[in-house]
Amino acid sequence: MDLSIVIPVRNEAANIAPLVAEIRAVLDGRFDYEIVYVDDGSTDATSAEIKALKQGFPRLCLLRHAARSGQSAAIRSGVKAARAPWIVTLDGDGQNDPADIPRLWEIARLTPEAEKLLIAGFRQKRRDSYVKRIASRIANGVRASLLGDGTPDTGCGLKLFRRDLYLDLPFFDHNHRFLPALVLRQGGRVASVEVNHRRRERGQSNYRVFDRLWVGIADLFGVMWLKRRTSNPEIAEE
Repeated sequence: MDLSIVIPVRNEAANIAPLVAEIRAVLDGRFDYEIVYVDDGSTDATSAEIKALKQGFPRLCLLRHAARSGQSAAIRSGVKAARAPWIVTLDGDGQNDPADIPRLWEIARLTPEAEKLLIAGFRQKRRDSYVKRIASRIANGVRASLLGDGTPDTGCGLKLFRRDLYLDLPFFDHNHRFLPALVLRQGGRVASVEVNHRRRERGQSNYRVFDRLWVGIADLFGVMWLKRRTSNPEIAEE
């Protein structure tokens, strides 16, 4: 199996079937893959929609959190359950474009196996509200100045990385916002690739813009603490 596509969702029932159809249109016949949905305590028909699609599509998997645990926990649950060595993450709201996956995969495929690589999507032309774009710009600016991760858009849900690299990173709530800095901390490399971004067509966001902004800024101090205490000793050959 080449890829496991991990999609965390909460109350996204209307987006399940359209997104799965798009993924299949892009990947069927080209990749050996699976889709791992993680339902993070939805109160709508999200899980029912996924179960219905599973009947005729064995590549589709469903995990459910009994209670809402957050996006980082949902991603981690999905990655731990994934069977492929490479992971693609997508937001479940349909704003990420699955058509970008093959382009990211071509970069990963040519990467030496020993290299710790994170490919991060860069939504240069965002299709969000003005307030959301301003809040993101502020958060990205503060993060970049304090962490120096050289990544213009850490909030993009479309990322590609090795499963073992991700599981070797320190885990904490909201750590999905800081994956580039955490990968660099491990001696890895981050490649930002411009990707398509679309307007939300169905459903409502699960996040309040400025709540997310201030939580992210608070978490910066924890990541800065981790960076200051990093040690990556080189293993001597016998």
